[in-house]
Amino acid sequence: MDLPATSRRATWRRSLRLLAAIRHEQTAPAKFYSLLAEDTAQLLQALGTDLNRPLASARVLDVGGGPGYFAAEFAARGAQYITVEPDAGEMSAAGIKIPQAIRGSGAALPLAAEVFDISYSSNVLEHVPDPWAMAAEMLRVTRPGGLVILSYTVWLGPFGGHETGMWAHYVGGDFAKRRYQAKYGRLPKNIFGTSLFAVSAREGLHWARHDAPSSQGRLLAAFPRYHPRWAWWVTKIPVLREFLVSNLVLVLQKG
Repeated sequence: MDLPATSRRATWRRSLRLLAAIRHEQTAPAKFYSLLAEDTAQLLQALGTDLNRPLASARVLDVGGGPGYFAAEFAARGAQYITVEPDAGEMSAAGIKIPQAIRGSGAALPLAAEVFDISYSSNVLEHVPDPWAMAAEMLRVTRPGGLVILSYTVWLGPFGGHETGMWAHYVGGDFAKRRYQAKYGRLPKNIFGTSLFAVSAREGLHWARHDAPSSQGRLLAAFPRYHPRWAWWVTKIPVLREFLVSNLVLVLQKG
């Protein structure tokens, strides 16, 4: 599917800016997440333009919105923003309070069916043990004709291990965890097998193409979030995409 507005923003300059910011996730989270929130809102705005689902006045669900950096960006664009976050600690981080925040599990959203125009999650699926149950729940609460947008970190990409390093997770998630603990004297924030899981690009594409239709979801587009437009082709190549996509975006429409 042609996505002109989304394609125009997928530039080298944007890619380099986002990749450079990743190193600040642990040391300066406000710097990293503020930029990520801005980019996420811009991404959804562009997709809404391309797919006739304007962000302004849309009811938007953010699953796993964390400490609240996203709320202001969506409010600035006229969206009615609600977030569901399972971690009370994340909800209170940075002293940010969101009146429209709900504590609950992404795999069993405490929300009625067919309520939202746009449901999305940003870098959440790799942190839940059953990511596709969460994705199905997001389809359930989305209105017919609405969009579900899933953006997640691919395990075999360079950032699959998150803060445990750019190569250790290739040896294994448990090895990466032990190496981090030996180096820093503490466990990583994202613990493999507990709060970090190996999710592949293949799994996401299979779910979107073969399982989502049972929940009335239709895959419209799949592309690597941090790549410039000319490099989106890597998503189409099995095996190669596991190492090069890094972060996969799946865009579905509720039937």
